[in-house]
Amino acid sequence: MQQTPTAPDAGATAPDPARRFERVGEPILSIRGLKTHFTMDEGVVRAVDGVSFDLHAGEVVGVVGESGCGKSITMKSVLRLVQKPGRIVAGEIIYRRPASGKHKALEVDLAKLPEAGRRIRQIRGGDIALIPQEPMASFSPLHSIGSQIVEAILLHQDVSKREAKEIAIEKLREVGMPSPEQRFDAYSWQLSGGLRQRAIIAMALSCNPAILVADEPTTAIDVTTQAQVLELLKQLQREHGSSIVFITHDLGVIAQLADHVVVMYLGRVMEQGPVHDIFHRPRHPYTRALLQSVPSLHAEPRIQLPTVAGSIPHPLQRPTGCPFHPRCPDAMPGRCDVAMPALYAAPGGSPVACFLHHDHEEADDG
Repeated sequence: MQQTPTAPDAGATAPDPARRFERVGEPILSIRGLKTHFTMDEGVVRAVDGVSFDLHAGEVVGVVGESGCGKSITMKSVLRLVQKPGRIVAGEIIYRRPASGKHKALEVDLAKLPEAGRRIRQIRGGDIALIPQEPMASFSPLHSIGSQIVEAILLHQDVSKREAKEIAIEKLREVGMPSPEQRFDAYSWQLSGGLRQRAIIAMALSCNPAILVADEPTTAIDVTTQAQVLELLKQLQREHGSSIVFITHDLGVIAQLADHVVVMYLGRVMEQGPVHDIFHRPRHPYTRALLQSVPSLHAEPRIQLPTVAGSIPHPLQRPTGCPFHPRCPDAMPGRCDVAMPALYAAPGGSPVACFLHHDHEEADDG
């Protein structure tokens, strides 16, 4: 086997060495071999093609990769929000809820639940909540933000309308909304981008979910507001102990927030592991290329940043073998372009799908 190349300088994006999350016990969410395909006249788009990873209680998992790699479709599959012609064709999505004063213990495969059934609607929003990328598109412009938060609370909790309003105002206050009693009656189009983002986070938190799915929530806001939103999420995560899946293409955000990282490319997991291992000991060539493209405080000024060579293939023209091999500087002809490496963890290492680190091929399941 070839030796692991030297890790790139992650510069200002390096994670805090004091933050280490130890995984213990069963995961709260286990995704195993998940495949979500879109069947169209032109062919089948394998948007998610065998994704597997875990989320533990109190953990932040960052899912990272270029646009079009399947990050959002993976989590929409978990929430059962994939629109037709997309559908889950294989795999498991096991959600485990421990017993509490309000709920009985629950273990269910979300992939097996009817998409519009009562059970998935109870879990979605109640147990697993979404913070979408663009809150302006998520709030109705015809109703106040407060009335929409109240509606979500009444859907998932056995409380009166008055109690729901009190909960909504308290959640707005918790996320740092100024004058929450007045903002309760505001419409989304009357708020700035940062305040809209706080309002959508308040809605996601309104039913005290065990899991928050944050789908690139800092993409459409300025850098200053982005820093405030990230700090808010870290604070809320510490206070509530929620588990978070944070979807982004920004490795700087991953360094600040994540405990565990999942690197995706063309619907597959290329590498995953603790955030410190991914940043300081990246193993997959794609992970190294992503890190090398991040600006460093120690880099020479006025020097062009390296980029990931080539571009993501068309979804209907997937390469054979490893999907990254046409862009990979370490690709081995006759090997990487023929067989797909399995996501395999060698003893003492984190899972990586690369023949540079193991000889395990993925079994052909047709």
